[in-house]
Amino acid sequence: INSQGSVSAFISRSVSAFCCDTHSSNMSEVEATLQRINSHKGVLGTIIVNDEGQAIRTTAEASVTAQYAELIPQLASMARSLVRDLDPQNDLQFLRMRSKMHEIMVAPDNDFTLIVIQDPTAVE
Repeated sequence: INSQGSVSAFISRSVSAFCCDTHSSNMSEVEATLQRINSHKGVLGTIIVNDEGQAIRTTAEASVTAQYAELIPQLASMARSLVRDLDPQNDLQFLRMRSKMHEIMVAPDNDFTLIVIQDPTAVE
């Protein structure tokens, strides 16, 4: 077990050495998180939209990505405004919507919006 700990520490140091800056390491963390999200039962796609409304990472079809990248950030912005109108000290953290066909989960941030599309019947 002790040698395993040493190997893990070595791998960790090696990976840190290969990452020249924090951006590279953050991207690998993002990729790992997206893989973990996409592995959940019922997930149909994930989309990351930048603050300009452009999809910068997606696992969904192009037509679905274009539609969601255009509309969901607008909805998240309206929801954020509503939350702030109710309490100026508060902010929108997460938005979850469910229709007959899909469940859409939105995690808005200042620079990016994460959108996860899920089949609600697959997770029940």
